[in-house]
Parts: sequence; C-alpha cells; structure tokens
Amino acid sequence: MKSLKYILAFIVAIVFVRCNEGIDPISYVAPGPDEAAPVVSIKYPQEGTKIQVPELITSINIQFEVTDDIELKSISVLMDGVELASYSEFKDYRRAVKELLFAKLTNGEHALTVKATDLEGKITTKAVKFEKKPPYVPVFPGEVFYMPFDGDYMEKVSFQTATKVGTPGFAGVSLKGLNSYAGAADAYLTFPMTGLKSSEFSAAFWYKLKATPDRAGIISISPGGESRTSGLRFFREANGTSQRFKLNVGTGTSDVWNDGGLVSASNTDWVHLAFTVSQTACVIYINGAVVASVPVSGISWTGCDLISIASGAPNFAYWNHLSDQSYYDELRIFNKALTPEEIQNIITYDSPYVPKYSGEVFYMPFEGNSRELVSNQSATVVGTPGFAEGKKGQAYAGATGSYLTFPMAGLKSNQFSAVFWMKINATPDRAGILVVGPPDEANPNEPNNRTSGFRFFRENAAGKQRFKLNAGDGTADTWFDGQAAADVDPTTGAWVHMAFTISGSECVVYIDGEVVKQGSFPGISWTGCDIMSIMSGAPRFTGWSHLSDLSLMDELRIFNKALTQAEIKTIINAEK
Repeated sequence: MKSLKYILAFIVAIVFVRCNEGIDPISYVAPGPDEAAPVVSIKYPQEGTKIQVPELITSINIQFEVTDDIELKSISVLMDGVELASYSEFKDYRRAVKELLFAKLTNGEHALTVKATDLEGKITTKAVKFEKKPPYVPVFPGEVFYMPFDGDYMEKVSFQTATKVGTPGFAGVSLKGLNSYAGAADAYLTFPMTGLKSSEFSAAFWYKLKATPDRAGIISISPGGESRTSGLRFFREANGTSQRFKLNVGTGTSDVWNDGGLVSASNTDWVHLAFTVSQTACVIYINGAVVASVPVSGISWTGCDLISIASGAPNFAYWNHLSDQSYYDELRIFNKALTPEEIQNIITYDSPYVPKYSGEVFYMPFEGNSRELVSNQSATVVGTPGFAEGKKGQAYAGATGSYLTFPMAGLKSNQFSAVFWMKINATPDRAGILVVGPPDEANPNEPNNRTSGFRFFRENAAGKQRFKLNAGDGTADTWFDGQAAADVDPTTGAWVHMAFTISGSECVVYIDGEVVKQGSFPGISWTGCDIMSIMSGAPRFTGWSHLSDLSLMDELRIFNKALTQAEIKTIINAEK
C-alpha cells in the first residue's frame, strides 16, 4: 500500500513538471485602456434589401455581429423604433454573433437598428433601411416568369425557388436591383416548366459576357437524351474574337437553327438578349435589334419538364455547352412572341435612368406604367387610372376615384420644384393635381391640414380652370393664387406646361414657362408628410372636394432646388 502511494506521488510530480516544460505559467494581464467604441455589422437585412413573398405578414431572420476592443456591456435590437430584444450576457465578452427571428414583418419600409454599449459607456448605433414589398404583379403583357437575382433564386410570379446545381453565386453588381446571377464552373439553375409551356414563347434578360469557357449553354429546355426535336436551346460559341449567340428550336419532328448574332468577347457592358418563338418564326434580338429571324412551324414541348439557366446541362451537354460563368440579370419569360416594340419597352423599363437636369430627383414619364425612374420604384395605384397618347409617348389618364401615391423619402428638401404637362379635362370642375400633406387628426373624414407640405390644384373660374398653390411653413399656410393670370381655357384640348417652385424665401407658379404668381414664403415644413398624391387631393386634401383629376398628365419631374424661369423654359423646349 505504501508503495502504491509513492508511485502515485511520482506520477503527479512528473505530470506537473511536463506541463510546465517550455510554457510560462498563466498570469494576469491588464486589459489596457478602453479606447474604441463597439463595432456593429448588420449581416441581414442589408441596406436596400427588398423582401417579396406572397404572405402579407412574414418572418425575417435578423443577423448581426458586434465587437469591442475590451468588453461589451449590452446590445439592443429595434425594429422601427420598437425594441425586439436586448442582450447583456456574452460568452465571448469582446464579440457577439447573433441571429434573431422577427415574425411580424408587414408590407412597407422598415428600419432595423442595432445599438451596442461597452463597459465605458461608449455607444455605437447602426441602422439599415429595407422594404417588404407586396407580392409581385407582372409588369408586361404575357409575363409568366420573373427572376431578378437580387440575392436569391426566387421566381417572383410563382414564388418558387429554382434548384441550384453546384455553387453559382451573385456578382455583387447589377444592371438593376441589388444583385445579379454569377455563373461558376459546373453550376447552374433548374426550374420546372409547369405553367411555362405555350404555343408562343419569349425570354428576355440582361447579360454581362464572360467569354471563358468559349462556349456555354444559356437557356435550355430539352428532353432527355440527345434529342432536339422538342424544346429550345439558346447558347453561345466562339466566333473569332466574338461570341455568337444561337437558338435551336424543336418542332416535334425536326429542329430549326437560328445562327443569331455576335457580341465581342472583350465586351464588358451589360447587353440585352431576347429571343421569341411563334407559329411562324424564331427571332433573336441583341440590345433590341433583330439580328436573325428564321421561319419555324411552331414549338413542341414533348418531354420538356425543366428549364436550365446558365448551362446546357443536364439535357443539352453533348456538344460541351456546359456552365456559363457570365452574369445574368432581370430574366423574364413570356407566353407570347414579343414584338420589337415590346422588347424596347422592357429595355427602357430596366435601364438605369440618368437625370437630365441639375437637381432632378424624380422622373415619371408614364410610359404604360407608373414607375419613377430615378429610384426605380413604382407608385401605388389607387382605383383604375389608365394611359393615353401623351405629350411624349404615353401619358397618365385620370379616372374617377383614381390616383397615384409615392413615398416622400428622398424628396424632402428645403427647396422644391415640380414640372409636368397637362391636357385638361374640366369635369369635375375642381381637382387635386399634386399634393403632399400631413394627416388631419381633427378632420379624418375630410382632411384639410395645410400647416406643412403643399397642395397644387385647380378650380372653376367662370368656365376656365384656375391653378393655385398652397404651402405650409410649419405653423401656417400661404396662398399663391394668380387670379386671372393663372386661368387656362380647358376647351382648347392643348397640352399645357405647369411648374411651381418653393424656396426658403418665395414660391412661384408658372404656366407655359411664364410667371402667373410669385410671392414671399418663409420656407416649407415637411412635418407629417410621408406620401405624395398624383392627380388627386386624396387622401390628405379632400375637405374642399379636390378629388381625382380626369385630365392627362405627362413627363412629371421633381427637383431638390428652386428652378429658374430659364431652366423651366429649357425643359419645355426639350419636350415640345
């Protein structure tokens, strides 16, 4: 027994010596001064994220990381100013990586805030704005598929997600939206053809070419095996220093070849590609131009159960038309053969708008839709307004109980101008035209709070229409009524140019580039002003029956400056 004790003591001594060989004993080290505030990184959602799902209320998985040079004390997470969660205990006192499920996200714009405090009381606050959008509504006639690649592979019409093969990614750049598809070796997407088979078929998308490998499948809908008697195959192959884009269509008994057109292999710009298949022809377009049209007797979908995106695989790989490493954006599929005009409309719709004039922050041309081109957002449509022949292209056509609303985010400034064309319909004999106002808690059924924002409207004046401006400075409102000088004869059927400007010292109203009223004004207040109404006083300015305008409106532009008369005339001359 005594021997066993000696042996155990010897073993403990050896372990103690071994554990200290070459290693300094653990000793306390002072943490040093707390010099830096916490660092907050919000991983999801990111600034500008747009969430679009069928549900009116959905869940979102908030992800963030907070670090500090010494020690974290607390973290608070807020959604739209309301605290969702707080943390004060951390396994790693210098770093916290968190996920938080928020299950009540509603439609609209939201602000996520993460606030971190360290032991010294230094605070860092990080906020991002994002949006939950209503379910996608197809923009173009016949549109049955839309995949914008904004950080996911969801198809917005059906709300199905494509199947990912391999490891495709996202480019970090886009022609439109937040992102685009980035191809990778042995990677592509597949999607079921359910609901996409029709006697006519078109696809349109934006493409940034990566010419290596020097051939690839792009859009492939094929049956199994080496068969081309049904479906279609859109692909590219090397052609000297260019890439040739080709289309093959199966008619049921044979296949038809369209040898398409060329894009330089060194091209680094976004290129718009489209192809159509009808009962008589298959056509390839590059940047809206027809590059080849070939007769075809129609398309067969026998055995075609899936569409491959960015590869010929799995059913059209036998000539090495494999994965494409190019970038793709804004992929749309249609159940009709698009016309050249329709393809050009898509290009115009998708193309980033570059403001033409100094200070221009809003441009809505009403070309068959209510999209604002600077922000690339669509207005909210109330009622059933329409479109008609405009001053340029198409114009907004008013209807009873109908108007548009648009968020004022990014449009509020201490100077403001609006310009547009109108073809006046004097019935009803008064109407709101452009209104930005606050809610009226005292009169919610007939709101008429004029202490902030502005109201531009028209009223009957002995058979003519008189145009007036009212603006609020935060405590009171000021009227700018040009009397007879601001009257327009509505019976001429002519287009009339309207403009008004608001600065920190005055407001001016113009008709056809001429001043009809000018007066002092101390400066505009935007308190409570979150939306702009277009072609109605509703919902914020209805107390005097300034409701929907049945006139036509075209080329609406807004500026963050008070335009001069010379600048207004320049716009008029450019749009005549």
